Amino acid sequence: MPKRSTPRDLADRRFVRALDETDDALVVGEAVALDVVPAGIVLRLAAAVLDALCLGVLLVMLLIGISRVWPVGTDDAWAAALQIVVVVVVFVLVPAAVETATRGRSVGRYALGTRVVRLDGGAISFRHAFTRALVGLLELWLTVGSLALVVALFGARPRRLGDLLAGTVVQHERLPRATDPVVVLPVSLIGWSGLADVSALPQRLENRLAAFFRGAASVRPALRDDTARRLADEVAEYAHPVPPVPPEEFLAGVVALRRQRDRRAFGSRARTLDAATAVAGARPPGFPR
Repeated sequence: MPKRSTPRDLADRRFVRALDETDDALVVGEAVALDVVPAGIVLRLAAAVLDALCLGVLLVMLLIGISRVWPVGTDDAWAAALQIVVVVVVFVLVPAAVETATRGRSVGRYALGTRVVRLDGGAISFRHAFTRALVGLLELWLTVGSLALVVALFGARPRRLGDLLAGTVVQHERLPRATDPVVVLPVSLIGWSGLADVSALPQRLENRLAAFFRGAASVRPALRDDTARRLADEVAEYAHPVPPVPPEEFLAGVVALRRQRDRRAFGSRARTLDAATAVAGARPPGFPR
């Protein structure tokens, strides 16, 4: 009989899975990582089903309305052409217009808490929405979603072909806000912090450090110590000098130094923006009020 997993076993597995996730975050041109969480395949599939039902109802209603007002005995070629126009309007123009007007949402995405955004986290335009809808005519409707599912399975983020061509991603907006633990600089590393250099630490490794301290309190001590040693060996390649302290203290010192560096960078940028605002808003000498 298989052994039942305990809550601690589940916490250990989630901890290891979070640390194994080495994909880079969405990063804009100024090297700022964005807090964009891509929506999973299940959420996207559920939203697509709801949207398909709404569009199917709209198509049926339009076709019934046209059949009631269409003159009897009209050439069948004109009727077929009109049906094609209706299909294109319903499956391409309507989704593109809705996504543009709602800044990346639709009926299904609104119900599931997802939104289409650009890769830099900004709102999509009509060009992005039209590209996604036009490609969706092939990968969603003509192939019944099978092509979109296959493309989404091969990639770090579940993006269909329309997302790849339009440069968009579907983000999940209704995530619970978790409070990250505050990592302080250990007393034993106060002297080391004045001369240490951790600026070369890659973003993906910094993400793994954050995941380590986020879940370390809920896992077994043995797994925690072993993971700290492995992470310290990786971080040691980008931190100089390496202090002779336990691995977890070393990692805490690196995280604290990176946080201080980010605060200085944001503070410097804020001061620069304030100075530029003051200069831009200043009235030239002698200029009338």
